[in-house]
Amino acid sequence: MTSSPHHTSTTTPSKSGIFALRRVLTRSVVGVIAGAACCVALTAGAVAPAQATTAASSARTIVGGSAGSERYPFMASIPIAAPLAGLDDGNCGAALIDREWVVTAAHCVDREIGSFAQGTVRIGSGKRSSGGTVREIVQVFQHPGYVQGQPNQNDIALIRLDRPVKSKPITIADHAAAPGSKTRILGFGVTKPHKDPTKWKMSEKLRELGTFVGDPSECDTGYAGDTRLCTVSHRADAMACNGDSGGPQIQRGRNGRWELIGVTSGPGAASPSCEKGPGLYTNVTAYRDWVSQTLADNR
Repeated sequence: MTSSPHHTSTTTPSKSGIFALRRVLTRSVVGVIAGAACCVALTAGAVAPAQATTAASSARTIVGGSAGSERYPFMASIPIAAPLAGLDDGNCGAALIDREWVVTAAHCVDREIGSFAQGTVRIGSGKRSSGGTVREIVQVFQHPGYVQGQPNQNDIALIRLDRPVKSKPITIADHAAAPGSKTRILGFGVTKPHKDPTKWKMSEKLRELGTFVGDPSECDTGYAGDTRLCTVSHRADAMACNGDSGGPQIQRGRNGRWELIGVTSGPGAASPSCEKGPGLYTNVTAYRDWVSQTLADNR
């Protein structure tokens, strides 16, 4: 999945404080900068049909989860707003994979869904709105094969920070573990789902949930596969939800350290509500070549 070199993209702040967007079309990517739309894509069953047209697909904090049990220096959050949906204080998750780069979901930086990144990323904090290290977004690269739909395809993007951070990045695993293997998901999204985006309240503290790699058959037909992980929880009414998009799914490596295997993409089935599960995660390990090439081309 190696891509051709990317052109750079730049941003200028608008008077409203939301960064203006310029797209640079290349053979490999649409370059989207700080004003890019983000994680307000809506989970299945989360909004009324009329609202869903303004912010499509799935932005998924964690319903049924618990407070973070340890420090996750690689965890990142991206503040967003979605004026058309009435959401002023939204969020997307991300994971630090290099001291100058984070990985998130492509739909988190897709302005066509009507949500707007506010130009910064917070890294290494257990709190959504304070602590950690804040950096400005200088470049965003959506995967060239990204297509929004049910489910999203190639739902992965890379964000370059204005300068490196001291936090330790997470390593991308060589491959995702076999179905039935334990994983963990992290997020700052809503803890109580609601059909009205104006009533979404993102969690101020990081939440986590113990999950498992599911067999593709545990998601609806056509949802999971080589590039999309079906993710399940044995806890009833527990799964990622609105505001968790782009956040990490992690597994223990051979050395016992956390490794990154997925980013939250959306629901894994036509569920009436996000907490019913299963969840669908972009399999980051399937995009290692694209990630490596993009970082190398933009050093």
